[in-house]
Order: sequence, then C-alpha cells, then structure tokens
Amino acid sequence: MDDGGSLYDAIGGTDGLRRLSDSFYERVLADEVLAPVFATFTPDHVEHVAIWLGEVFGGPARFTEAHGGHQALLRSHLGLRIRDEHRTRWLELMGEAVDEVLPGQPVVRDALMAYFGWGTAIAQQVSQEPVGTDLGDPGPIPRWTRQGLVK
Repeated sequence: MDDGGSLYDAIGGTDGLRRLSDSFYERVLADEVLAPVFATFTPDHVEHVAIWLGEVFGGPARFTEAHGGHQALLRSHLGLRIRDEHRTRWLELMGEAVDEVLPGQPVVRDALMAYFGWGTAIAQQVSQEPVGTDLGDPGPIPRWTRQGLVK
C-alpha cells in the first residue's frame, strides 16, 4: 500500500524487502550477464540486502548494527569491476522484481528505482578500486524517501 509513510512501510517492512530480494536474486542467478558477477553469492546475501534496504528506506538500523554500515557495503563492492552492461541489466532485473512484488504502486516504484539508479552508480564507481582500498569515512547509511536522498 502507498499511504505516504516511509518507503520501508510501503514495501511491507523487512518481509516485503525479503520478497523483493528473493525475486531479484532468482533473476540474477539465472541471468547470463549477471550470474558471473555473483559467483560468490550465498543465501545470506538476500537477507543482507533486505536489511540494508530496510535501513535505507526508513526502517531499523539492522545493517549498521550487524554488518558495519555504509563502509562495509561499499567495501563489499571493491574489485568487482562492474561494467555499464552489468549495471543496466541489474536495473532491468530489479525493475522486474519491483513490478512483481509491488504491483500497482507507481510512486513507490519510481522512488525505489531512483534509489537503485543512484546506488548502482556508486557501487559501479567503487567497484573499480582494488580490494583493500581505503575508502575513507563515507558516513552513515544514506536514507531515501519518495523525494529522494535525505540530506
């Protein structure tokens, strides 16, 4: 439902984000472009993404508490060498997953896809750096609303 509350609530909280992550990664692991990028994928990844997105979209700070926050997420992308074709395909498959899990919510879809466009650009940029690179302090996990990044 899209009642104007947080994106976290509109998506259905952590359970909704788990469904979204499951739907997305089912597509990713079957995709010839992205499956090689996720060669080290583990089932825990779905949960990590769900709680990351939960924190970004206004839910509890579970990713920060359990996994180290923004710095940890950025570090996980080091050395992946994400190319434009990877990023484009990632966004296509996420759009399909959003449409499946959150049908009939165009405002929520637009907000999510705006975040994913923004976030995948950062992930792609960071992924060009070698593992072990000092990323400095990126600050806390970004927060995203229907209006975009909360500054």
